[in-house]
Parts: sequence; structure tokens; C-alpha cells
Amino acid sequence: MQHGPHPVVSRREGWWIAVLTAVFGLWLVLWALVVPAFQAPDEPAHFDAAVHVATGSGWSAPGTLHVSNAVLAAQQEQAAGDASTWSTMSELLAAHPGDSTTVNQMTQHPPTAYAVDALVLRALHYGSLRWDHALVALRLVDALLVTPLALLAWAAVRRVTRSPRAALLAPIALFATPQLASIGASVTNDAPVLLLGGAVVWLATRLLTGDLRTRTLLALGVVTAALVWTKGTGLPAVPFTAVVALVAGAGVLSVGQRVVRTVVLLGTTAVLGCWWWVHNLVTYHRLQPDGYAAIRPHADFPPGEHPSAVHFADVSWGTIARTFWGSPGQRAQVSIGDLLTAVLTIVAVVVVLVWAFRRPRTGPDTRAAAWSLLVFPALLLALQTASSARAYLDTTQVAGTQGRYLFPGLLALVVLSALAWRRIPRTERGRGVLATGIALIAPAVGIYGLAVVSAWFWNAARGPLTSTGIARYEASGPVPFALVVGVAAVVAVGLTLAVVQVARDRRPGGTAHLDRSTDV
Repeated sequence: MQHGPHPVVSRREGWWIAVLTAVFGLWLVLWALVVPAFQAPDEPAHFDAAVHVATGSGWSAPGTLHVSNAVLAAQQEQAAGDASTWSTMSELLAAHPGDSTTVNQMTQHPPTAYAVDALVLRALHYGSLRWDHALVALRLVDALLVTPLALLAWAAVRRVTRSPRAALLAPIALFATPQLASIGASVTNDAPVLLLGGAVVWLATRLLTGDLRTRTLLALGVVTAALVWTKGTGLPAVPFTAVVALVAGAGVLSVGQRVVRTVVLLGTTAVLGCWWWVHNLVTYHRLQPDGYAAIRPHADFPPGEHPSAVHFADVSWGTIARTFWGSPGQRAQVSIGDLLTAVLTIVAVVVVLVWAFRRPRTGPDTRAAAWSLLVFPALLLALQTASSARAYLDTTQVAGTQGRYLFPGLLALVVLSALAWRRIPRTERGRGVLATGIALIAPAVGIYGLAVVSAWFWNAARGPLTSTGIARYEASGPVPFALVVGVAAVVAVGLTLAVVQVARDRRPGGTAHLDRSTDV
């Protein structure tokens, strides 16, 4: 597997990716400000877990942590309306001490993300903050963590495709997934998973495209360890990186050398990242205990009823697709539409399966890299489906199916999509037209998703936004509405300029001069 030189990063290209990364960060900030408090998936539980750690309550056994009365009181205040009457965190904790009977399932996860959130709360003297301001502060920290995903998407696509134009499209493509912004700008343990998962994929693309340095291999092991420290959805990265280490260097390194490198990689990941999972095996005799076990016990199917593969597939796969593209809300109750979701899913899957794994007409053979990258999202999907199937057979409920559980491997899907879409046109002009179309459609889907969410929460599910909806935001939103408009305007200008740049790029293949010393 020989790899030639990679395109030089020009000053202009570096400027554009810096702009797009900043615009993506502001896009996340916009979602953090628009989605009402506690209306992101599992956000009350995530926020409560952070508050528990910040107040020194420790980390309970899975299924034994209960939502604090203070957080329940905050939800009641929110339901009452006017934010001017809402309490500070200290006032809530003093007036509503102790925990409720509501189970908080988050202690089934490592405490890593919540320890970071607790440090942020303490640094901000959270007791003096109004509870919604404390929550928005954590949202903004998560948005900051996810912002580099745009830069990583650019770098990963550039390594594999060697096309600056395709690489510039990669961060723009992230806007096509409203659910990504909704999750990335909420209080959640998925935010660091998004960042670390993206870093794992980027380092994997470096190995797969000829960067065989030991420091790159060790960096992949360290980042993978940090990923599995954070959440169980990062565990599939371990076999994925093993595949990458075995494949990378084929034709340059012997099989024995690649096996040794794989052992070094897995050893680094195990030594640095296995502590929580060993703890689970020793203490609970399970790798991933169920935080809902106490409230979702075993149940038999009613007499005359049996498990249905058709029913399971319909609910499971339908839910995964809907909550991958855009179904925000605490209970994923807001959807960008079944038809749009179905079209996006079918087009994306068909294009990748048909074109991503073909031998390219020109340039280096990318098939080994493509098949290797597929392993990560495929494992995430397979393990989620298996876990959900076990739960269905045990409880009769199809649960635990979420599109966001595929997000650790999102950049692998972005790279595969970049490979696939570039192979559809057969002329340079066709590639330019297609690139411009994608640059227009991807942000349009994201903006539509934001409009749907804004109308749902602030305008009684009617659009466009009216003066009544604006007044409702002014009464219970975390910041003045004018600030939201200002952030939205900057995002719109940045995206418009990026689309114009893609449309004006007339270089053959969107590439610059080549230089063997380049290390992108």
C-alpha cells in the first residue's frame, strides 16, 4: 500500500478552515442558546450527575443514584415560566435538600465527563449562578469541546482524498446533521466522546495513509484510552484501532512488524484506559452494568405474543435513523420529518455502499483505508443493535436505540462519504457542480432543523417565529434574543462565504501543488 505526497496546505486554505471551524463553534453556541434548558436528551440526568459530583456526593453504584430534589425543583420552576423568578443553585440546594426517588442512570458510565463538569461548576462558583445559567455554562463548555470536530473532519478527509476542496466540504457537511449540534451543545457525556472519537478517526487516517511513525501509533493508543475512559460507546474504537494497525503499512512493513505494532497500540490503550472496565468486571461481574435495571426489570411477553423481528427492526432502525439526523428534545420528540430523514438515510447509505469501496480511476488505492474505516461505525451499529435486542427479549421493550450512539464514528462516515461522492461525477466540471450542491444542501438541512426546533419550543410548534415566540424567549431564555440573532447572523455570513469559496474553486480536483514534506 504505497502512498505518495499530500497536498500542501496553503495560507488561504488554512484561513478558510479556521473560519469554518469558528463558524461551526458558533453554530453549536446557537443551539446551546435556542434549545430550552433540560430539553436535550437525558439532560436533566447529566446535569444532576454533574451537580452531585460538584457537591461532593461521589459516584454511586449503577442504578442507585437518584436525581436530586434541587434539580427536580429547577424543572418545576422552568415549567412555571418567567425566568426572573428562578433560583440560584445555592437557593435550590438549600430549599430542596436530598435526593428524590427518580433513578439517575448515569452512574452506569465512567465519572470522567461529570468530574470535568464539576470542576467547571466549581470554577464558576455555581452556587451564585441561577440554575439555568449554570446549565448553559456547561453547554458552552461542551460546545467548545466539540468545535474542533470541524478541523478534524477537514484533516481526515484531506489525508484520504488528497483534495482540499473535498476537505473544505467536510466541516460544511457536519451542518447537515441537526442532531449533532443538538447533542454537542447540550450537557452530556457525548461531547467529549465526539471530540475523542473524531481524534481517533483522524489519527487512524494518518496511519492508513502512510504516517507509520511510532509517535502517531502511541498517540492513537492514548486518545483511544481517553475515549474509553469517558463512555462505553467508545469501546468499539479498540478493535477498530487494532484493525487499523494491522492494515497500515501493508507492503512497507512485514506482517510480524504490523502485529507487534498492534500489540503496542492495544497495550497502550489497555494500560491507560482499562481501569473503569476492570472495576466493573470485578465489582459487578459485567463490563457495562445497566443503570435502568432497577426500573426496567425482566418481563415476559403477554400470553399469545412473541418477540417479533419485524417489530424490532421497524422500531430500532427507524429510531436510529430519526435520532441520527434530527430528532431533538429531551425525549426526541421534535423531528425534522420522517420523509426527509428517510431520504437522507437512503441516499447516504446507497452512495457510500456503491462508490466508497471502488478502486479509484486515478491516484492511490484507497480501498484498504475505506474498509478499515467502515469497521468503527459498523461495530457501533452492531453492538447497539445486539444490546437493544437483548433488552427487547428481556423486557419486551425496544429500548437503547439512538442515532447519537453512532457519533463516535461519525468522522469515519464523513471520510467514506467524501470518497464516495467524489467518484460519482466523471468530469472535473461535474465534480465542481456536485461540490457546490453539497455545500448548499448540507447547511440548508441544518438551518431547517434549527427552524423546526425553534418553532416547536418557542412558537407553539408553528413557524416562522412570531413576536409571541420572541416574547416567550425573552421571558425564559438564557440570554437576550438580540444576542441569538447576532450569533445566527455571523453563522449565516460564514456559511455563505464558505459556499461561495467552494463554488469558485476551479483547481483540477480542488488540489494545490504537491510537496513531499507536507504533513497534514
